[in-house]
Amino acid sequence: MPRFVTSDGLHLHYEEAGEGLPVLCLSGLTRNARDFDFMAPHLTGVRLIRLDYRGRGQSEWSPDPLSYTVPREAQDVLELLDHLGLERVAILGTSRGGLIAMVLAAMAKHRLLGVALNDIGPELDPGGLDVIMGYLGRHPEAATLEELAVARKAALEAKFPGVPLARWRQEVTHTHVETAQGVRITYDPGLREAVIAAGAKGAPDLWPLFRAIGPLPCAVIHGANSDLLTEATVARMAAELPGLIVAHVPDRAHIPFLDEPQALDALNLWLEQMA
Repeated sequence: MPRFVTSDGLHLHYEEAGEGLPVLCLSGLTRNARDFDFMAPHLTGVRLIRLDYRGRGQSEWSPDPLSYTVPREAQDVLELLDHLGLERVAILGTSRGGLIAMVLAAMAKHRLLGVALNDIGPELDPGGLDVIMGYLGRHPEAATLEELAVARKAALEAKFPGVPLARWRQEVTHTHVETAQGVRITYDPGLREAVIAAGAKGAPDLWPLFRAIGPLPCAVIHGANSDLLTEATVARMAAELPGLIVAHVPDRAHIPFLDEPQALDALNLWLEQMA
């Protein structure tokens, strides 16, 4: 199981497969390398690298939950690149991963080949943030993973119409486990404390970080039903960054699975620009 040790002593898990252009996949806030399982079979000619953030997936939990911050996780990314001996990578960032990518564009742009953002941008809709805080760091009220999958499908059917139950069954196993006490989250619940602490400092202006990506190849994949990334924000992103590849994925909210035709077309065009 490949791991590396961060400068503050944590053992973080990563995975890599394939050969070609190095693409580092950074997952959503509570998620891990499994975030990209649906997409991975469709990409060819790339060295796909996936990182489990500190406190998530198979990585070690931090003794200080307040270290679960975007700047610290961006530093972890740079330390992973050093560990792998990679000067530059393309980053595909889902939600939290996209925020990390924007921070890296501002602080270490020389390490980037390009950035693709999955349903994330420099402005976040407060309604979507409220939804995240509703479950962040809390165990769901479900006795089994099957019960959780059925509840997930029912709750999200309006914004993810037609997604089969089998997919939700797979998706819930990425961040949950079934125990004698019921379903439990597999990431550090202390992540909630860190997010609340970061929010108490006020929301920073992320537009300069987004603009820092240019003129590197950049794509944004937008769930048409997203409650976090609005169509108006996507339009402004396209105006701010000429050449931005934009994909609106119908029947998807936060977040697209990335194996939708519109998402794959955008990702392949993005990859072609870095070939």
